[in-house]
Amino acid sequence: LGEAERAATVAAHNGLAAALRRLKERFPPQGRLAITGHAHIDLAWLWPYAETRRKARRTFHTALRLIERFPGFVFNQSTAAYYAQVEADDPDLFAAIRARAEEGRWEAIGGLWVEPDTNMPTGESLVRQALYGQRYFERTFGRRHSVCWLPDCFGFSPALPQILRQGGMDSFFTIKVNWSETNRFPHDLFQWEGLDGSRVLAHTFDNPIEGYNGTIRADCVLPTWRNFRGKTMHDESLLAVGFGDGGGGVTPEMLERQAQLADFPALPELRPARVEEFFGRIRERAAVDELPVWLGEIYLELHRGTLTSQGRTKRLNRQAERALLAAEVAGSLATLLGGPAFASLEPAWRGLLKNQFHDILPGSSIREVYEDAERELTAARDAGLDRQAEAMAAIAASLPNGGTADALVVVNPDLSPRPLRLELEGEAVAPDLTVPPLGVVVLDRAALQPAPGLSASWSTTGSRLENRFLQVEIGADGTIARLLHKPTGRDALAGRGNQLWLYPADKPRSWDAWDVEADCDRQGFELTGLEDTELVEDGPDRAALRLVRRWRDSTITQTLTLWANAPRLDIHTRLDWHDRRVLLRALVPVAVRAETASFECAFGVVRRPTHRNTSWDQAKFEVPGHRFADLSEPGFGVALLNDGKYGHSALGNVLGLSLVRAPIYPDPLADEGVQDFTYAILPHAGDWHEGGVREAAEDLNQPLLALPARNLAAGLHTPLMVSGIKAALAALKPAEEGGGLVLRLYEPAGARGTLSITMPEGWRLGEAVSLLEEPAPRERTHDLEPFELRSWRLRPER
Repeated sequence: LGEAERAATVAAHNGLAAALRRLKERFPPQGRLAITGHAHIDLAWLWPYAETRRKARRTFHTALRLIERFPGFVFNQSTAAYYAQVEADDPDLFAAIRARAEEGRWEAIGGLWVEPDTNMPTGESLVRQALYGQRYFERTFGRRHSVCWLPDCFGFSPALPQILRQGGMDSFFTIKVNWSETNRFPHDLFQWEGLDGSRVLAHTFDNPIEGYNGTIRADCVLPTWRNFRGKTMHDESLLAVGFGDGGGGVTPEMLERQAQLADFPALPELRPARVEEFFGRIRERAAVDELPVWLGEIYLELHRGTLTSQGRTKRLNRQAERALLAAEVAGSLATLLGGPAFASLEPAWRGLLKNQFHDILPGSSIREVYEDAERELTAARDAGLDRQAEAMAAIAASLPNGGTADALVVVNPDLSPRPLRLELEGEAVAPDLTVPPLGVVVLDRAALQPAPGLSASWSTTGSRLENRFLQVEIGADGTIARLLHKPTGRDALAGRGNQLWLYPADKPRSWDAWDVEADCDRQGFELTGLEDTELVEDGPDRAALRLVRRWRDSTITQTLTLWANAPRLDIHTRLDWHDRRVLLRALVPVAVRAETASFECAFGVVRRPTHRNTSWDQAKFEVPGHRFADLSEPGFGVALLNDGKYGHSALGNVLGLSLVRAPIYPDPLADEGVQDFTYAILPHAGDWHEGGVREAAEDLNQPLLALPARNLAAGLHTPLMVSGIKAALAALKPAEEGGGLVLRLYEPAGARGTLSITMPEGWRLGEAVSLLEEPAPRERTHDLEPFELRSWRLRPER
């Protein structure tokens, strides 16, 4: 353009801006949006983690250039793991980020190590997300964070509010609740109350243009404000803007358009904001106590298939969790017995926590991601097993010598009594003995005798396994024809148990690895044919019947196992799977009538309806659960336990467990090949809590630890004792700083009562601490209240 044309263009622009400003005086802004620059970076998804490292560096360099160019621009980025990786990969970039963070222009946010799935990790894994995330942020940025930033997770555990509060976070942000396909989540500004009564301030926004990857356009900001239902309680909603999922973040065009829209009439006022400042403003200006309250889990009515896809990764996650937790307990018991102080297992935990990211553990990533995940989870598990071996050797070295030449040192890493049930060098050991909570017992191996009453028989028309707890009759088709619970005299089943059903219509409308459709079961059928049956073990400690089924190109081998001293029937399953887009489920009709079923979650249980009265009930046809699901009526119940599955159902009197899916996108070979897992049927007296269901599930998932030894004195050692209310162990671990140990307990069922902790000689019970292992004042009546999580420092007196 020539000078005249250029001048005319500038004059036209200025004239338009002036006209818009005059129009804005007549039609002032409607509402207000706090704009936070953001780049959602999936740690892995349609690319492997190695590419994410490069994505993060490119995105962060872009954000820093925009901060230089646009004075009001504020950028937020969550995930401690990203900062740790940049710190290692590009120290100059990390230093520049820290400098901008000190100015308030770069907001490191979130408080967690990664943005994890929250349905499947155990409660202690969620604790470590906060512990190691907040410690990293404080060490490198000089401050912790008060907002949990989880825009893209597939539902939220009811344990999360308590974990966040004890981890220094009083506010919570997400978007995914808006994706529910049946019912609209009723709030976007509310208090979220967890299992124990802890509350966090929660906010979400409904942006129709790419959700949390928003942009700055009239057709984005105006509907976001219009959709904000909390505007009668607060005058501002948040809006995160920037390209995301694969990173990228904010562009110059977005920020230039923000300046242009400032002149437009009737649009919401847009202001750059820090996320923590946005939540702080709500607390200052809104009557938080008058906000609506959402109690319990936030269930996403979508992406239910993520509870089952990529089964090998899910079971490795469970194994790694249990291995690390048991390793810390064993090491702590060794320390309490006078052995060495063991170092923190944070490096191994970091590997586990990384792979609990919300697109890795749910099974929604490409093949390369699971090659990495299986390798890294195996390493985390093996680190736990190696520490267990070191701790067991230290325990044995601390025990008194004596006359038991062929001794067996057994450790109970749990807070409930455990039957002595072991497999040593391929041989089953099931005497009529119990190991006390956190107990260390030295036994004479030669004196161990199997518990009485085990028997087994097999024929082509039916088989039987029996001990003093159960009588199990297996039909010719391999299903359980009868399961008699001898202590109560009750038949546990209302039909054939362990029916295997196939659903070849597991082809969702979209999101193949993510979704299971509500009508998937309409085209299901039972797999009834048996290729082979064999009694493979016939006592005296254990009896087992192996069943082999084939369907198309896949083989299902199940070994029904009854230990001499066990009240449950174990069903070890080996899948050699070579079929695509077929859901396999186990169904167990039980002789129990109940309107709700109980499903274990992090640090407690969720009770969900067994009926489909409302649309909210109907949407919960596949739900998350950890180690058990239970149906109970007064006096009796039946539980379905597992050691690595998460997708459950309970409809009427039928408990269901999803075993494999094998979707084709984004990984065309998901669940291909061999995977092993065990589930179990446990009839019991009383409800799930009275009947010891959680304890039996712990026993299935984490066997007792055992070490052969020589010339020790037989006897029992209990270096740490907990009495009073029936509590569960979350962790017994080395303190991260300052020496000593940390004991963490939780109430698992909704009860309250007194608690007593007895320390060994030379140790004292220190102060109550938070999840961040700092003194935590507490004002409650009872020592432990419903679903409460409590921690203490244990300190040596010397």
